[in-house]
Amino acid sequence: MDTAALLKKLSQVNGISGHESEIAALVLDEWRPFVAETRTDKMGNAIAVRHGTDQAGRQPTRRIMLASHMDQIGLLVAGVQRGFMRVTPIGGVDPSVLPGHEVIVHGRKRDLPGLIAGIPSHLLKPGEREKVIPIDHLWIDVGLSPKQVDHLVQIGDLVSLRREVVELRGSLLAGKAFDNRASVAAVTVCLEHLQTMQHSWDVVAVATVQEEVGLLGATTAAFDLKPDVAIAIDVTYGTQHGSPDVETFALGKGPTIGVGPNMHPQMTQGLREAAQRLNLETHWEPMTGSSSTDGWAIQVAREGVPTGVVGIPLRSMHTSVETLSIKDVEHSGRLLAEFIRGLDEEFYRSLVDYHDKTKG
Repeated sequence: MDTAALLKKLSQVNGISGHESEIAALVLDEWRPFVAETRTDKMGNAIAVRHGTDQAGRQPTRRIMLASHMDQIGLLVAGVQRGFMRVTPIGGVDPSVLPGHEVIVHGRKRDLPGLIAGIPSHLLKPGEREKVIPIDHLWIDVGLSPKQVDHLVQIGDLVSLRREVVELRGSLLAGKAFDNRASVAAVTVCLEHLQTMQHSWDVVAVATVQEEVGLLGATTAAFDLKPDVAIAIDVTYGTQHGSPDVETFALGKGPTIGVGPNMHPQMTQGLREAAQRLNLETHWEPMTGSSSTDGWAIQVAREGVPTGVVGIPLRSMHTSVETLSIKDVEHSGRLLAEFIRGLDEEFYRSLVDYHDKTKG
């Protein structure tokens, strides 16, 4: 698999939270060669099932869910005045990175290239020049007359950031929507590796929707699929200039394994042991509260799902120049496949036994 090419392809397709049908179709196309069945559910989650068999060729009774969200942050047209569009954010958009940005307005009849603009600094009052311009003071200019804009654009139309993927030195890529298309790519790598492995559990890969606005796709998918265990794969904070070392992780040094109340201790340990079998570098990522991933929702689905969290370090999160290491994506996929290869009934019993042993 050409992981870099896959990441570029995933980055360029739009899938703003609540409107993921285009990226879902691409994801299922990429997963289909490695699985037995694919579908989308009523929420729009993209679901693929790869069946496992034991050494006697029997179908398994256990299943693991791999969840990686495919939605991205974006903007929504909130108003049209004199041919210019005001916008409101969908997900955690940082207003400070928006001025001067190229965008695509997904209008009623066609996509329109545009630019985000604001009042020039020399026209601002002295006290306003050093402040971040609020998002409701920015607008989009598509270069058309007010009449043309009124004909082509309406309130509620989507706006996506426009950016081509840039290849940097050191096997790094920079582009938009790597949060969380990086993890979708890692799951794809995992599915490819599983083709050469015997695994006794079914694998249900889910590219979830609406994570950026509340973990909504993971909530419904986990309730519907009833997995025995799950792993949420997401990005985490990469080390960059000015970032605290204790909360960030270097690019190219391997994925992180979450540790904390959102993660079942046996899942965390199982992931670490899988990394050791591969001689793969990983790092503990302490998460003392919510992991801010799909794992937070999956863990409490139905009667509860033992959950693990794997993170791919990413610089400049929630911008259009999110930067990652191709190697980290590939190593995350290998880690997932090795963990799945080791799943058996003894491991499942250990999940319950762990809590029994700690009673009292």
